[in-house]
Amino acid sequence: MNPLLWLLDTVITLYIWVLIASAVLSWLVAFNVVNPYNNVVRAISGTLYQLTEPLLRPIRNILPNLGGLDISPVILILILMFIRQTVFWLVTR
Repeated sequence: MNPLLWLLDTVITLYIWVLIASAVLSWLVAFNVVNPYNNVVRAISGTLYQLTEPLLRPIRNILPNLGGLDISPVILILILMFIRQTVFWLVTR
């Protein structure tokens, strides 16, 4: 495999895991499983927010208001998987 493709695949995979971690942490905070005032939780939450929000915000602006349901991480994960598969398909063609 081309090293550049490997790097792209790894970065996309890691970002998908960051999106999943951010969603899980937001659920844990929403259901009062973890204390959002804890310094460690606040640091992790802030880091995940800064990593994910720049790509999630445009998707949230396009989506209609679904109440308390936020499906923007799922849509972003699907977009990232589509990009990854398209790049590999174009290279192997």
